[in-house]
Amino acid sequence: MAVSDSEKINEFLNDIQFQSPEYFEIITVIRKIFNDTAPDLVEEIKYGGLVFNLSNVLMGGVFPYSKHISIEFSFGAGLTDPDNILEGKGKKRRHIKIRQIQDIQDKQVEYFVGNALNMQGKIRG
Repeated sequence: MAVSDSEKINEFLNDIQFQSPEYFEIITVIRKIFNDTAPDLVEEIKYGGLVFNLSNVLMGGVFPYSKHISIEFSFGAGLTDPDNILEGKGKKRRHIKIRQIQDIQDKQVEYFVGNALNMQGKIRG
């Protein structure tokens, strides 16, 4: 999955792999979750990270920082979060900080990506 039709995406992933093999592994897993959840997502590099659009609506993205990777959800404030995993206090956006590969499971990333996709369907519809 590391290969994309987009040269910018491949450069982004190659840079991450060079700088931090651990971050590369984390981003690769998160990217797969997004793409497996909605195969018709469109990926692009924007705002310093890898973002995912569905029907021209920004679903969210993955952004590397020095001490964590942030998974951003554009309409995360509307997501159900019974375990209070999502962070942020903005009107719409919420995020999850990933510091190690196990956080992907522990912080229920698949659950939130799936719910974000459902939210996008309601926004589009």
